[in-house]
Amino acid sequence: EECLAMAAQAIRDADNRQWMPGVCWTEYARGILDLGLGRYEAMLDRVDRAMTGPTRHAFLWRYSWPDYIEAAVRVGDPQRARDRLRRYTEWAESTGRPAPLAILHRARALLAPDNATGPLYERALALHAEGRQPFDEARTRLVYGEWLRRTRRRAEARTQLQAAMEAFDRIGAVPWSDRAAAELRVTGLSLPDHARAGDPLDVLTPQELQVVRLAVTGASNREIGAQLFLSPRTVASHLYKAFPKLGVASRAELARLTLGDR
Repeated sequence: EECLAMAAQAIRDADNRQWMPGVCWTEYARGILDLGLGRYEAMLDRVDRAMTGPTRHAFLWRYSWPDYIEAAVRVGDPQRARDRLRRYTEWAESTGRPAPLAILHRARALLAPDNATGPLYERALALHAEGRQPFDEARTRLVYGEWLRRTRRRAEARTQLQAAMEAFDRIGAVPWSDRAAAELRVTGLSLPDHARAGDPLDVLTPQELQVVRLAVTGASNREIGAQLFLSPRTVASHLYKAFPKLGVASRAELARLTLGDR
């Protein structure tokens, strides 16, 4: 709420002063808010609109391209990110600086086949060590840990996820810390300090709950969409938002939930 209120004020001030960078930074901040809260489609739509509007030539949009890539991967549409990766690659490599190069390797890892993913994340972490970026390094460790867990390397995943969670805690990035904690719980680690009180289903929106209930039955995204009058992509987006809230990372892991009469 505070972010949105400050963004609205910044846009009013920017309009009064005809200061275009203020509008750009505000849109970028709202995009990062969407990304942190798992609203991936909203983040993609926001950047798409900005890139066709009056702020499209602003230099700062290059900072959003890695975030756009991650959001596209999350909604299951990596092809949407290819052009952003190409453009970010050109800029990052032209700088020769470790900070943007570290983020570039993370973006490449998100789009890479499994046999190339690990080395890309390791290179990203090595570059982070040369140019300190606590938030971005923690984000790299988070997605690296998620990938390690999906490839059944749970001990290695815990190392990365624990480091990510602790870094997010230090800088007060609560949604990101919660996401790392959710992934750690999926690896079997107990985290009482990050446990959610009450019924975990209470954290879902009504639509997310409907989608999860149908997904537990084994229905496909297309089948769920047909029942709820949603597109398969929207169903996928709801699941990606619901997974970290429930402490799971895949449809298979939803099977362990007890939904009762909800």
